[in-house]
Amino acid sequence: MSGIFESKRSYVLGDAELELLGDRDKLAQWRHKGMGPAYYRLGRKIVYRGHDLNHWMESNRVDPSVGGK
Repeated sequence: MSGIFESKRSYVLGDAELELLGDRDKLAQWRHKGMGPAYYRLGRKIVYRGHDLNHWMESNRVDPSVGGK
């Protein structure tokens, strides 16, 4: 599966690419609620893997032509 994020790269808060998902506050809300993409907590640092971001985005894909009228 290809995706928007580089699969082998790690992304940290502040990386511009994460803005596609939402701002820092939105990502923090998702983590607090147990939502959003998988992440690693390394001390106080949050790290997202590109592979996990692509997987999460694909699982949230909406195809309006499926199940439509």
